[in-house]
Amino acid sequence: MVALPLDDEPRVQAFFEANPGYFHTCNGEPLTPGEALEKLKGELPEGWEYDRRWIWGYVDRHGDLAALVTVISDLWAPAVWHIAFFIVASSRHGTGEAELIHAEIERWAQQHGAQWMRLAVVQGNHKAERFWAKLGYQQTRTREGIEMGKRINTVRMMIRPLAGRTVQEHLQRVPRDRPEVGVSGFQG
Repeated sequence: MVALPLDDEPRVQAFFEANPGYFHTCNGEPLTPGEALEKLKGELPEGWEYDRRWIWGYVDRHGDLAALVTVISDLWAPAVWHIAFFIVASSRHGTGEAELIHAEIERWAQQHGAQWMRLAVVQGNHKAERFWAKLGYQQTRTREGIEMGKRINTVRMMIRPLAGRTVQEHLQRVPRDRPEVGVSGFQG
């Protein structure tokens, strides 16, 4: 796992171009020429309270990107960490590498205070839905009207408690993730 510098745009764009499936599935269109710049330098939505955003690249033995992950610490509450973006090279799907990358992220996050991991997965992205459920993430709610490229998606908010914590404790800390809270058109 290596931190990606914000000027690593050409490398990230080349990785995205070599692995377009995510963009077709979630955005309903090919990736844009500025997609890497957006992922590296894009701001979080206004009103998001958090501590820090990390962008990690996973490189293979040849130094090529194998995966890209963005993690946000203390999102809306201390100890709540959010996986904002997680993409593994298509050629590595089914190898178990994604699970290993997630385990490394989770260990690292716990060492830095995470007690809950959180993410949003596009409903209908069956491969991703199965992956996150297999890792123990539990859906707490859905959000409709999330604009991503040419698509308007429904996303499933999913939580994975760590260190003996519970989903219910998370929901007490982050009311926006409760099923009864209605916030449409706003990611995360």
